[in-house]
Order: sequence, then structure tokens, then C-alpha cells
Amino acid sequence: MKIVDFHCDVLCKLLLDERLTFQNGKAGALDVTYERLKASETILQTFAIYIPQSMNGRLEPILESLDRFHQYVLSCDEMVWVKSAKDLEACVRDDKIGALLSLEGVDGLQGQTPLLRTMHQLGIRAAGLTWNHPNWAADGAMEPRGGGLTEKGRLFVKECNKLGILVDVSHLSEQAFWDVADLTAKPVIASHSNARAICDHPRNLNDEQIRRIIGMQGMIGITYVPWFVSKEEVVTVQDLLLHIEHICALGGEDHIMLGSDFDGIDRYIKDLTHPAEVANLREALLKHYTASQTEQFLSGNALRFLSMQLPNE
Repeated sequence: MKIVDFHCDVLCKLLLDERLTFQNGKAGALDVTYERLKASETILQTFAIYIPQSMNGRLEPILESLDRFHQYVLSCDEMVWVKSAKDLEACVRDDKIGALLSLEGVDGLQGQTPLLRTMHQLGIRAAGLTWNHPNWAADGAMEPRGGGLTEKGRLFVKECNKLGILVDVSHLSEQAFWDVADLTAKPVIASHSNARAICDHPRNLNDEQIRRIIGMQGMIGITYVPWFVSKEEVVTVQDLLLHIEHICALGGEDHIMLGSDFDGIDRYIKDLTHPAEVANLREALLKHYTASQTEQFLSGNALRFLSMQLPNE
């Protein structure tokens, strides 16, 4: 069974440490590597451009991250840049590993719509308005005031809809989530969020949010961040299954995908520490769900969604 993962932070690590390499990297340096993607039978990996706060607010680190993507990721033989539904179709047909680009926080675009259009031209196909903090577009999930979209944030969402950039709600405050949900003309994604009813964390989605994403035909990326999965000290794959079960109970069986957050975490679910170990998740799923359902969670739902939402060319 093939794997689609809708969130990793490899590009941030490559940005911060020029000694790293995506291919044949030293052990322990990266969770996601070219070799591990091949070993895990990954068909598509989304690479987030996340800029740490110490460098944030400027365009240059975003462009440097794009350079790392080209220099290290796309230089690998089996990697294919996915910017359109046609690219995705070719990737699946030719059994390659697709690489999709997302932007995690738009601080560096400085509220300028032309820069968003430039990002689209440079291959960005998904964007979250902010990380956990507030910026010019919206408040993040950890901002105490819990504000929603700014006027520029509203313009940003409309322009994403026009360009065909998926709006990612994972890091938004609850008010900003509802502002996006009421405004968007396209389905949204929560690229790496779990169910708050199972683990009460501000980064997780409550049942009403989950139902809204399902209702708009969006997607929810089950994430492996341990503290989004369980309050227990040792978190297991079985704990992760509880989130999948809960979303399914809300009618979301066809709206579940994976969003690992590999390379964005320093603690891990037991036996789920890098892409090759997603086999452990697959085996656990097969004990609770049919092969068809398992395949949908691992890749089928995400591939179907992207084939409908990515630009045709």
C-alpha cells in the first residue's frame, strides 16, 4: 500500500544546517530522507516551508528554502515535483515519489498579494496563514486573544481560492478557522491536526470543526505529534487509532489522510519515528479496518482529493 504524507519539516532543517543532505544523510539527522521514502513506498510527500521565528517575517528565508527543495529533494532520481493534477497522475502511473510544496505561515509575504501570486508561480500549492502566533493575516492556535482573520487575511484566502492554493487551517485559532470556513469557496485541509475530543490540545480540532471540514469535502491529516495524540508519557500507534476512529464516527472516513510532522518534532510515537515505520501504522490499521479502508487512509483519500483540487496543468 502506498503512502501520502501531507506534512514534514525537512526543508526547515536543511535551511538551518547546511551540513545536512536529503540523500544518504547521516543517521539521526533527518526523519524523512530519500531512502526512507523509497523504503516506505511513499507516493507523495508534502514539504512544508516553515521559517523559525528568529528568521521569520522576511522573504529571503522562504526563497532559500525553495532553493534547498530544488538542490536536495528534486535532485534525487525518483522524486517528481507535483504542481498539477497531471503531474500527480504521471507520478502514480510511473511509480515515482511526488513532492508537493506548502507554506506554513505567510509572515514573510508581508501582506502583499503579488508575493502570493509569485509563490504560486514558484510551485506553492498549499498554505497555512500562520503558525501558532499572530501575524498580519490571522491569529494562531496558541494566541490567547483568539482573534480571527484580518482584512488582509481575508483577501489572502480569496486569492488562494482564485490561484488554486489549498488553505491549511491546522495552526489557526478557532475564530480564524471559522472565518476561513465561512469565507472560502474551496475545500480546506487541516494538514496535521487530530481530534480534540480524544486529546484536548489547542492544535487539535473539535467535533464541530471536524464536521465542517467533512461538510465542505476537505481533508484532515492525522498527525504523529505525541502530545497531540495522548497525554500519556509513552504514546503508541493504538492511541493514534483512537483519533481515526473518532473522525470516522463523525462521518469522516473519506476525509482522513496522514500528516506526520516528521522533522518538526523531537519526541515520537513508539515505533513511529520515520517514514519506513509507517508500516507499523499500516499493520495496526489492518487489524481494525478493511484493506480498502486502510488504503484510503494511507493514500487513497488524499490522492482523490488532490486530483480534484490541484490545477489541471
